[in-house]
Amino acid sequence: MDDRKTYYVAVGAGQILEDPTVSPFEFAIRANVEELNKLQEQFEDLSSADETAAFRHTGWKSVDEEDMLGDYDERMRGLYHTLYELGTDETRRHIESSGLLDEDSEKR
Repeated sequence: MDDRKTYYVAVGAGQILEDPTVSPFEFAIRANVEELNKLQEQFEDLSSADETAAFRHTGWKSVDEEDMLGDYDERMRGLYHTLYELGTDETRRHIESSGLLDEDSEKR
C-alpha cells in the first residue's frame, strides 16, 4: 500500500501545501509522513542558514560569510535533491531542465 500523498511546494515561500489552490507553488511531489518531515526540516535548516547569513552581513565579504553562503547553497542543493527524488515526472523534468542538479543526481 502506497501511503504517499501529493503535496505542492513553494520553495521561495518555504511552504508545503496540500491544496494547490491556496497559494502559488513550483513543484508537485508525492511523499509519506517521514519524507514530508524531512523536507520540512530542510526548509527550516535553509531558513536558519539564510537568517544567519543576513544577520552577519556587513558589506565586506569575509571568509566566514563565504562559508555561510556556501552552506546556504549546499542546503538549497540538498532541498532540490529531495524535491527531485519525491517529485512527479513533471517536477523531475523541470528540475533537470533548470540545471539545479549535477549529472550524477539526475541519473538516480
